Amino acid sequence: MNQIKLRQQLEQFFIEDIGDRDITTDSIFPKEKVGEIVFLSKANGSFCGADIIEQGFQILDNSIKVNLHVEDGQKLETGQTIATVSGNISNLLKGERVILNLIQRMSGIATITNKAVETLNSGYTKICDTRKTTPGLRMLEKYAVTVGGGFNHRFGLYDAVMIKDNHIAFAGSITEAVRIVKKSIGHMVKVEVETESLEQMIEALAAGADVIMFDNRTPKEIAEWITHVPETVTTEASGGITLDNLASYRNCGVDYISLGFLTHSAQALDISVKVKLD
Repeated sequence: MNQIKLRQQLEQFFIEDIGDRDITTDSIFPKEKVGEIVFLSKANGSFCGADIIEQGFQILDNSIKVNLHVEDGQKLETGQTIATVSGNISNLLKGERVILNLIQRMSGIATITNKAVETLNSGYTKICDTRKTTPGLRMLEKYAVTVGGGFNHRFGLYDAVMIKDNHIAFAGSITEAVRIVKKSIGHMVKVEVETESLEQMIEALAAGADVIMFDNRTPKEIAEWITHVPETVTTEASGGITLDNLASYRNCGVDYISLGFLTHSAQALDISVKVKLD
């Protein structure tokens, strides 16, 4: 993750939550009061968010000491201690919820991504994400996918061309859409075309597409059509693929399988924060 962007995001998250002050905490505890809290896993899964814990508390108070007991990508078991954090009680309590929300979300994404990778169980095809992320959290959610063993698709509309059905409809054809876009972009930008039939795939290849997406196609269809695709062209399957049917795509031959549910439907991993008493 970009550490500068991470710090900026965390600062904004704290501003949103704390505002001018934490009325409850500031009213109860004097500024010099110190204590210790622990982050505990309440479920099995994959951990993600070490930088969130470390940077988050440092932003609030650089005298706070963070002791991480696990690394990003490490498997968690129920009851396992993730981190021990000690310092000013007021600042510990001000930061815990924002930090907890983020690491629960990111660990949930890492967990389901890891499950998808293990379910596919392919030495060739890679699992990747999509743009179906939470606004404002894309960097964190896409990082969590990589921690879970997946790969990142494009980060936004700015870093790759992806010609979808609506682009094709407005442009009139795949050929015309690819022709127009190739006149506008530089040679470093790849062009992906979403195809729904063998005819569309052949047209996209003839037009010069760098990446072919098989949209909502069965493993059998993909395995048959992919024989027409040159090795220099990257292939991707997407649409209608779930954890239940993912394994059936294991031998269809695509380079990538993109799964929107990795980010838009991931269940947060259950993690809690408890006060550590002597």
